[in-house]
Amino acid sequence: MTTAREIMTGGAECIGAEESVLEAARKMKQLGVGALPICGTDDRLKGMLTDRDIVVKVLGAGKDPSAVKAGELAQGEAVTIGADDDPDEILHTMTRHKVRRLPVIDGHELVGMVAQADVARALPDAKVGDLLEALSTD
Repeated sequence: MTTAREIMTGGAECIGAEESVLEAARKMKQLGVGALPICGTDDRLKGMLTDRDIVVKVLGAGKDPSAVKAGELAQGEAVTIGADDDPDEILHTMTRHKVRRLPVIDGHELVGMVAQADVARALPDAKVGDLLEALSTD
């Protein structure tokens, strides 16, 4: 059976909850990604920070990105997937929470990310189509 560990992109990096949004933006640019998991000082996942969050919630609100901490933008509990979860669980979680990226955890350790593109490469077209439709509707 295929697992999240086999589908994910490994080596995901966190932005620390106490690091600035400006540092997060620089890290996104360096890594070529549009989202970063936010990790606390205990190395536990606190949420996700997207480039859209930075634009809308910081720049669009007239805030200074060097003064806003990444952790301030973490909302609620982080939506994750277990490393040994199967594709149906990945699809269910992405659809239910309307997210395009899922941090993959093994215990409490971040081990990778499953993005919509990873799902598209690994799963049958019909299932990918269902996911795209679910993420595209309100």
